[in-house]
Amino acid sequence: MKKLLLMAVLTGGLAFGQSKKVVASDVHWWGYKIAKSAASSHDGTVNVKSGNIIMKGNQVAGGTFVLDMTSINATDLTGESQTKLNNHLKNGDFFEVDKFPTAAYTIASVRKNNHKVYNYIIHGDLTVKGKTHPVSFPAKISYSKGVVSIVSDKFAFDRQKFDVAYKAAMKDVLVKDEVDMLVKVTAK
Repeated sequence: MKKLLLMAVLTGGLAFGQSKKVVASDVHWWGYKIAKSAASSHDGTVNVKSGNIIMKGNQVAGGTFVLDMTSINATDLTGESQTKLNNHLKNGDFFEVDKFPTAAYTIASVRKNNHKVYNYIIHGDLTVKGKTHPVSFPAKISYSKGVVSIVSDKFAFDRQKFDVAYKAAMKDVLVKDEVDMLVKVTAK
């Protein structure tokens, strides 16, 4: 009877997948003013608060990443200018971190991609400020010795869909709707 119960538990674990905890991450963002160029942009980081990747065999089958929006940080500036931009990004004009301290991305599916480097397309749902929309991106996924790594290509999402809007008379002229991101996570 014990062997039968143990076999059922092991089989159930394989059917539903194995959860790997995120142990390292690097999430980088770029926002653009007026024209989408390096000269008219700000960039920075945001920390992953928690996360897991669900493996089914040697393949990524799902996962969730929680971003700590209170950690958003412009890395292209220093001193007073950096503090001013960080506070602006955290207030009601953009991410409203007092009301929405976290954002999340949930992997819905992973499909093979014919790209030499970014061998998969990850499809999922991004939730920012309580609004959820699908966001997909190309990624390099590797799995070895119990450690899974996901490295995205640079991808964009439309901040307006999440009500991340600069509340100024000329908001659409001053700030582009696209926010670019590059995500790296490691889980074991």
